Amino acid sequence: MSRAQDVMTNLLAFADVRINGARPWDIQVHDRRFFNRVLASGTLGFGESYMDGWWDCDALDEMCCRAVRAGLEKRFAFRLPNVWAFLTALVVNHQTSRRARKVGRVHYNLSNDFFEAMLDPNMQYSCALFAEGDDLASAQLRKLDWICDRLRLRPGLRLLDIGSGWGGLARYAARHYGCQVVGITISQEQFRYAQRWCRGLDVEIQLRDYREVTERFDRVVSVGMVEHVGYKNYRTYMRAAARSLGENGLFLCQGICGNVSRVHADPWIKRYIFPNSVLPSLAQLTRAAEGVFIVEDVKNIGPNYDPTLLAWEENFRRAWPRFADRYSERFRRMWRFYLLSCAGAFRARSLQVFSILFSNESSAIGSDVRDRRQATSSSRTAVLEPSAWIGRSRGSITMK
Repeated sequence: MSRAQDVMTNLLAFADVRINGARPWDIQVHDRRFFNRVLASGTLGFGESYMDGWWDCDALDEMCCRAVRAGLEKRFAFRLPNVWAFLTALVVNHQTSRRARKVGRVHYNLSNDFFEAMLDPNMQYSCALFAEGDDLASAQLRKLDWICDRLRLRPGLRLLDIGSGWGGLARYAARHYGCQVVGITISQEQFRYAQRWCRGLDVEIQLRDYREVTERFDRVVSVGMVEHVGYKNYRTYMRAAARSLGENGLFLCQGICGNVSRVHADPWIKRYIFPNSVLPSLAQLTRAAEGVFIVEDVKNIGPNYDPTLLAWEENFRRAWPRFADRYSERFRRMWRFYLLSCAGAFRARSLQVFSILFSNESSAIGSDVRDRRQATSSSRTAVLEPSAWIGRSRGSITMK
């Protein structure tokens, strides 16, 4: 056994993961270069070596969950890719208007039929909201209604959707709540898709950055977009939302957050999945909102992202034969690693999804929101809370 293999074996033992073991979450190593690559490059080398077929794992999500719970990623914090990402993040704004469009080109401009095959009928590429017995489509509908309810939408209100994706939320708010909606995206593919899909509704889709909006709205919503804002721009983001709101307006910011404040992303995620992205913390977002908004309410629906990601991976796996001629085997392994490693991180509670409701007035909005929430809480279907998450199996939810 080489020294590198010995070190990796001992590290993985902290997570109860074995090299070439018999359990589903054990790693099967096919190329002995794996050990040196991971020790040299940390999480970047770990993900890349999986993409290259150097190792496999039957329960990749569970293995990643165990690794995160054991804090293994912290042991690689000072590997060169991590240090370089940290240093460049301190001096470079990776999320300027020009740079921000890179994620649209690299990630969201993958073919629309690819995402149609993976997502639900409402094309929701963000955390669903599960109740017992829900499938992905039902859970995403529940999420859409929950968001619209939190925003207190009603006919005639003007809604700005920052990062509107394929137009699912904009379309839903217009059709079911009678709102006039403007959705903005920086992805050409999403822009064209949403324009076609929302035709005939009171929805306008614009290809623009959030910093370029000059109109005023009654409500602003941003779901799954704050991850692309960057720590140097959180204050700019909050001010842009505030400028877009009229009197007594509400702003709902919902996205993935880490448990600690950071200035850079995981090197593998940044290189292969979301260029120039970084996960904020709740503290960073609320600090950026100081003097701009009043925090009315914060919810954490993070435990729901584990089953959401598992459902996406199952859809992706079933649909893969349709795309095998278009994308490489390396892409397939990359996408699988992305979905299942993220599922493991959410299961380990390393990642959260915070839904933060802001108001721009100190008048009756806060008390009205609280009274309304209390009046409806008893009639709502229970959603997946951390205390209810006691196990999981693919395609199902186990609850108390």
